[in-house]
Amino acid sequence: MSATDFEQQLVAQRGYLMRFARLQLRNEAWAEDAVSEAMLAALARPQAFEGRSQLKTWLVGILKHKIMDGLRQRKREVLLDSGSEDDSFDPLEHMAFKADGHFAQTPSDWGNPEQDLGSRQFMAVLDACTQKLPATQGRLFLMREWLELSSEEICKELELTPTNFYVQLHRARLRLRECLELNWFAAR
Repeated sequence: MSATDFEQQLVAQRGYLMRFARLQLRNEAWAEDAVSEAMLAALARPQAFEGRSQLKTWLVGILKHKIMDGLRQRKREVLLDSGSEDDSFDPLEHMAFKADGHFAQTPSDWGNPEQDLGSRQFMAVLDACTQKLPATQGRLFLMREWLELSSEEICKELELTPTNFYVQLHRARLRLRECLELNWFAAR
């Protein structure tokens, strides 16, 4: 692959990387910085991409490290979020329960989720569902599942109690499940 082809492929992935960084950092300037640093790191060492994974996967790996570096650097900075977040939303509110505590409505069949993970369409729906999470829940979910940070690190970074962390993570997972059921599994 020529250097020009490699650069063009990097540029093609920039939009996805920006969405990922925006969701994680919730700050346009910080996201731009992290993506720029990831792109520069990839351009500086194109030989490090050995083709054992997709280019997007390799770039997200670099971006994760740049995001973590940025979070560590900005640990003391205060970010005011002008958006309002509705943490009182209960995704199970619409579901009826039987007297024994079980769901009255059986969840739909999810087929083979492992096979779906390889699907680009599924990843696009998952990305859209993740983008729709409230800011705190989206950030917390990505820190846990994508950046693979420990619960302690996340609690410290987001200034959450362990109990609140698990409640927020549970809510995020429920919202993602509901979104995936509506937009992916039910649509098949």
